[in-house]
Amino acid sequence: MIGHPSTLSDRSYLDKLPADAPARLLLPYQHDWSFDASRFKIGLMARQVGKDFASGEEGIRDCMAAEKEGRKTTWMIAAPSERQSLESLEKWKDWAKIYSLAIDDYREERTSSAALLSSATITFPGGSRVIAVPGRPDTVRGFSANVLLTEFAFFEDPDGTWRAIYPSISNPLRGLKIIRLISTPNGIGNKFHALWKANYQIPDAKWSCHRISIHDAAANGLPVNIEELREGISDPDGWSQEYELEFMDTSSVLLPYDLIALCESPFAAEAHGPEFWVGSSRNRPPLYMGIDFGRKRDLTVAWTGSDLSGGKFRTDEVLCLEKMSTPDQVERLSPRIERVRRVCLDYTGPGVGLGDYLVKRFGEFKPEANLFGKIELCTFTNDLKVDIFSKLRMAFDNKSVFIPGTRDIREDLHSICRVITPSGNITYRAPHLDGGHADRCTALALAWRAFTLIRAGAINNDTAHHLRAKSSRYLRPILN
Repeated sequence: MIGHPSTLSDRSYLDKLPADAPARLLLPYQHDWSFDASRFKIGLMARQVGKDFASGEEGIRDCMAAEKEGRKTTWMIAAPSERQSLESLEKWKDWAKIYSLAIDDYREERTSSAALLSSATITFPGGSRVIAVPGRPDTVRGFSANVLLTEFAFFEDPDGTWRAIYPSISNPLRGLKIIRLISTPNGIGNKFHALWKANYQIPDAKWSCHRISIHDAAANGLPVNIEELREGISDPDGWSQEYELEFMDTSSVLLPYDLIALCESPFAAEAHGPEFWVGSSRNRPPLYMGIDFGRKRDLTVAWTGSDLSGGKFRTDEVLCLEKMSTPDQVERLSPRIERVRRVCLDYTGPGVGLGDYLVKRFGEFKPEANLFGKIELCTFTNDLKVDIFSKLRMAFDNKSVFIPGTRDIREDLHSICRVITPSGNITYRAPHLDGGHADRCTALALAWRAFTLIRAGAINNDTAHHLRAKSSRYLRPILN
């Protein structure tokens, strides 16, 4: 590899690159990261600054050199979730095309089609490999490879993952391995924060540190409208953490994989045929729905489930609508809302217009104002987020909710984090990814709220008793 600059402002090493070198696609701060050949390298970087893109260039350049020299090299990518691992691997595939490095084979290993990813592997003709795995202690243990841990601070168990992986890269008998850690902040006290604090601006530190905020990236050529981005996130603490790299106090995953797995059930469904939504509901258990509305950037998700009695909630449909006009969404949602007993809707941002329309058609549910329609308008204040997500966690702890065992749902539910801010407040956040912004998890939390309104006494006890008795006749075999 080409040697790295002594300071971030010294980029004379770029003079060694040919004018048509693929690496010239990188922005200056991305060059600084990619061409820093230190064995131990840690990057505290904002969202959307291309940290996986730059890391992929370094790794593929190393694979390219290995192919030319007749040797083999192996890289392992680990991320907080399967989706993020595969998204990062896609950047490496892009760089392989840019460098005209042929991919000999690509395969994913799972125990079944819907199971968690064990690994995804790119193999090159000379035998070099890039292996992507979810960042968990059991998936990273035992690999002898150069390592990229992306969004390391967001790993479900960063300390345990670090203990599992470090011996394999530090063993001199397995050859000299290098390690790259990149992440935005996610609380203090985790391994990423500890390594950053122990090395940043420390003389003779073991780790080479790179800090790139959204402002640094914009000043170095990233085409981004900072004010538009700040307005879009609409969360001062979130902006400070995700883009200005301020460490909040603590953070933890709301729904760990193991907890999600306990609630996955073959009796839950992502979809039913159109006949499910027509005809009489007289002999069916009551249905409840949560809607997280998106228009351009995020998904609209309508999560519907039925009352199994005894406080159990079975998923019957997870409807995802992407980049669909509001009138078309209303057309898809209306026959479903006709069938359900209660809907909780995200009445924030673009959801306000949809909520107003649905309330006019189906009536508002607001008992304190003596309104007993179908639609509860849920303005997403921090108090509401704390309420619905903490109660959703309790539902999973109590195994009171049954969900489909699919990858998209599993990854979405796993993406929400519980954060304690420097002021001591609790909030919940999720990263914006290509597959959404925890839209399924939010819709499920709203559906659970709609379902539990009866049990919270929001409607009269006689009606609640009648509904529970009615639903218990149909699904007792599932509970047993």
